[in-house]
Amino acid sequence: MSKVRTLSADVGAYLRHIESVRNLSPHTLRAYEGDLGELQAGLRTLGITHSSAVDLFLLRRYLTTLRARGLAPRSTARKISAIRAFFGWLQEAGRLPSNPAETLRLPKRGRSLPKVLTPEEIRCLLEYRPEGGGWMVARDRALLETLYSTGARVSEMSGLDLADVDLDDGTVLLKGKGRKERMAGLGGPCLEALEDYLAVAADARVRRDRRAVFLNRFGTRLTTRGISRVLEKRVAAAGIRRGVSPHTLRHSFATHMLQAGANLREVQELLGHQSVASTQVYTHLTLDHLMRVYKKAHPRAGRSRS
Repeated sequence: MSKVRTLSADVGAYLRHIESVRNLSPHTLRAYEGDLGELQAGLRTLGITHSSAVDLFLLRRYLTTLRARGLAPRSTARKISAIRAFFGWLQEAGRLPSNPAETLRLPKRGRSLPKVLTPEEIRCLLEYRPEGGGWMVARDRALLETLYSTGARVSEMSGLDLADVDLDDGTVLLKGKGRKERMAGLGGPCLEALEDYLAVAADARVRRDRRAVFLNRFGTRLTTRGISRVLEKRVAAAGIRRGVSPHTLRHSFATHMLQAGANLREVQELLGHQSVASTQVYTHLTLDHLMRVYKKAHPRAGRSRS
């Protein structure tokens, strides 16, 4: 074991390792890079620049500074997981005798239910037609229809290629986390919107990127941030007075599927969740919906027990 290697060199070696071995998505790799980069900066302020000098006490001091900044428990838990994995790898590689982060405790997190739009709000959003025309109006409609029709992640929508879309079969190939692929269906309104958009986007004066489905105003691939901006503008124009993100449409897709009678395992497959536990959060939302329906419709639901 060498004590001359810097923390920065070890972090760089670890990032190269997980990129080549673990087949992580670019988004996950960026998260690891950011979390471990922040760890380096935090330890540097404590005078620590070598991995061999890090101990449990120093890591706790670092985490204390994060809590003092008001970092959310979910974000803190993610950083702890990244730190554990990094030092665990150093131990396995023989660069450290032990993992100083092994006994770090994850913060307790309250269970938060995902925010969803009602079917009526979805209808208002998707059926809103702005004045004027232009190919980007057709793009916005197709983009939002596809997000809701497939329950796709925003990164999956940004990375969608023309070769992934089969309009004849009404399906789309989504490439999710860990580069795992799954098929999703395209509803009638979505197919219509996509056909209209792709027809105008085929114009050589519009398209610069020959692979991407959704284009920005320069004719190149629309980024995840660009997709969020499109949604923000359409939400405001449709008169929906609350925050909506692309993930809200994914949550709404799952919740509405379950409310309509879809099986939990089926929704898990459609969302691309590795574990059904990730999908079960939506059952709480559908239970709330069912109880509201019951209380509204059942003739004796409003009577209190004596």
